[in-house]
Amino acid sequence: MSDEVAENGHSEGDVPEIELIIRASTIDGRRKGACLFCQEYFMELYLLAELKTISLKVTTVDMQKPPPDFRTNFEATPPPILIDRGMAILENEKIERHIMKSVPGGHNLFVQDKEVATLIENLYTKFKMYVTKFESTDTKEASQPLLSHLERINDFLAKRGTRFLTGDTMSCFDCELMPRLQHIRIGAKAFRKFEIPTRFTALWTYMANMYELEAFRQSCPADQDIISHIKNQLGLRTTARIELETPVFTTSIPIVAET
Repeated sequence: MSDEVAENGHSEGDVPEIELIIRASTIDGRRKGACLFCQEYFMELYLLAELKTISLKVTTVDMQKPPPDFRTNFEATPPPILIDRGMAILENEKIERHIMKSVPGGHNLFVQDKEVATLIENLYTKFKMYVTKFESTDTKEASQPLLSHLERINDFLAKRGTRFLTGDTMSCFDCELMPRLQHIRIGAKAFRKFEIPTRFTALWTYMANMYELEAFRQSCPADQDIISHIKNQLGLRTTARIELETPVFTTSIPIVAET
């Protein structure tokens, strides 16, 4: 297992140490992998570590070659796994509930906003449907459900006028949406040559705000790991030799979208 400790984690006084075990890269088995839930919880916990309510330790595990101690403790359970003061939480819904109810400060991230919850629901499903439709000869038609959903998010952000989805501070919805937007940005381009339109200026501004945050930067997988994850998850093919490439992290936005 490989360890990463969030720079903002603290162990002073009675601040609890939280360990998050995440999937390692399927390329090198050490750096961060591209599991969406792993990044979502990493971001939430990193934000809490920045507030000094917890000390955060992040451990990557290569699931192709899990170490003996991992197999002994967790058998075949895949990450993410959260360990809080010796107690392991193994299922995604239980991890989310634990962060909300039991991790100091966690309840502040979980705001109630049905409009936002409905808005971001099924976005990633539409992306997966799009990139797997190789039989479609009409790329524009195949991309329309995804494009329409991205446009709705863009229009919502433009209307609401806040830095993040629910206001000017981050919430659990941002930690859920942004990793998926990054997968869409990197994966749709790699497999279908699709790019998020620059006319979605509110969406690009939102992504630029997220790119500035250490919580996103520290948790973000390399472009190659996102491509590898999507390829393996959906059984897709790519001609890129991503295993041989130097890791790249795309965190800039198009110049047109800045104006």
